Parts: sequence; C-alpha cells; structure tokens
Amino acid sequence: MGFGENFNFRKLKDGLKKTKDKLFNSISETLQGKAILDEKVYEELEEILVTSDIGYDVSMQIIDRTREGMLTEKDRSYEKVIEILEKQLSKVLSKYEDKVTISDKIKANKPYVMLIIGVNGAGKTTTVAKLAHNFKKDGLKVVIGSADTFRAAANEQLEIWANRVGVEVFQKEKGSDPSAVAFETLEYAINENSDVVIIDTAGRLHTKSNLMEELSKIKRVLQKVIPSAPHDVFLVIDGNTGQNGLVQAKEFSKYAELSGLIITKLDGTAKGGIIFQICSELKIPLKYIGVGESVEDLQSFNPSEFAKAFFE
Repeated sequence: MGFGENFNFRKLKDGLKKTKDKLFNSISETLQGKAILDEKVYEELEEILVTSDIGYDVSMQIIDRTREGMLTEKDRSYEKVIEILEKQLSKVLSKYEDKVTISDKIKANKPYVMLIIGVNGAGKTTTVAKLAHNFKKDGLKVVIGSADTFRAAANEQLEIWANRVGVEVFQKEKGSDPSAVAFETLEYAINENSDVVIIDTAGRLHTKSNLMEELSKIKRVLQKVIPSAPHDVFLVIDGNTGQNGLVQAKEFSKYAELSGLIITKLDGTAKGGIIFQICSELKIPLKYIGVGESVEDLQSFNPSEFAKAFFE
C-alpha cells in the first residue's frame, strides 16, 4: 500500500453491515427462487437501489447494464445476477478514481498539503487525526494546522486527538484569522522539514456563503507559500445525512475545487448507498471512509472491495 493508505476487509464488511442488511438482504429476497428474470424483477431491483439512497439515475444505469449483461449469459442463476450487480456498482465508484495517487503527490511535493473541509458534526476533526495517524505510521512527519478558530473547544479537541496519535498541532488563540493560521502552519512545516500538512477548517454551514468564501481565501494564502498548494481538498460528509450529504457536496463544490470525498460514520447508518449518488453526480473520487470510532477505522476507499463487502 502507498503512503497514508489503510485497508482491512473484515472491518469494512463489519462497518457496512447496516447498509448491507438493507440493500443486499432486499436484493436476495427479490431474486431467491425466481425462475425467470422478467421486467417485474428488474423493476423491483431498481426500487431497492433507489430506496437505498443510490439515486434514481444511478439505479437506472446499474439495472440497465445488469439487464444487458444477463442477455448474453447462459448462466441465469441468482449468483450470476449478484456478480453482475456487484460489478456494475464497482464501476460507478471506480469511474472517477484518481490516476495520480496521494502517494504520488507526497513524493512530488514536500510538504504535501491537504485541506479538510465540511460542516459541523461531520466528524472532520477526528478524521484529520486519523489521517495524520495513517501518514505517521508510514514514517512521515506530519503537522496539523488548527484553522477552526471560531470555536473555543476546537483547538482543544484537535490537540487531544493529535496527542493521541502523536503528531504536532500548530494553533493560535480563538478568533485568529483562519487564513493566517493556515499560512503560518505551512511556513512552520517547511522550517521543520515536515512531509505532510493537514489543515483543519471550521465546520462551515453550506448555506453561509461568507464563511464558505473563507475557504477560497485560505487557498490563496497557502499558494503564497507553495504555489501548488493545497495538493488535495477533501470534503468530509457524515454518512448518516443521506440526501443532505449530496446537497452539502454540491454547495461546497461551488466554493472549493474538491479533489475527493471522505464519508464518515458508515458503521452507524443504513444510508451508505448515498456514496454512489454523490460520486456519480459530482464526478470526483471517494478517498476514505469511516467505518468505526477507532483511530484505525478510517479506511482507504477501494471501489471493488466496497462493492464486494455488500454481497459477500
């Protein structure tokens, strides 16, 4: 695996249990015992996908391709339908995968700069710490910039997590200019010969345009130090929010050039299907998913393994 990657199939499967129970069990009940795959069966499968938050357009696409796949198959078994469905779900998620990996970017940039954005309560701060942990265990020197200066507890929370995973935090007093914190964090990281810089931003509400515009300012300030920074901008979305997560992603993409998504708290929801809809509509890759509270539970996203976890 490359820098910052973390994957455990058992944890992935366990973390997706609620979504799997909703999606896979419904599909199984529809297909089991069906001697003929007629239009009624395909309509039932489509309805299952739509009601699992996968979305109408994506569901139609998956069912159409599954139907096409089955037309050329001599094997019309339940297992074959599942195999084709799994393949099509994987294709939706792999379509927008990065050709340049985070490892490639780290090798090409010192320091590599990651900007983390998202609304309050999405799990952003814990995600920052878990990302730092993933990089640190690969032997990289990591600095976190605490640019959430609106909440007094934000610095404290981030410091607790950073101490837990053993990385440095650059922070200033509450009310400081977030852009100044980002700027000084990057300068500090360069002086300390750090490999990775992760900037944590305030939990901005996607309906507050003035706060969203602060993200653009942070980016401009970072580029005064390193013209190519930030090398990645990741949006953190709470998997429990379902369709609202899609709304957030669309709004944030207006103000920040998103390079990837991080979906958290998938272990606590049956709405994990929203991942397919968000990736398809925004046409950006999913980079990490949170499948538990442990520091090891932020997993690198693998489309084929994700789809496999639903059906195994």
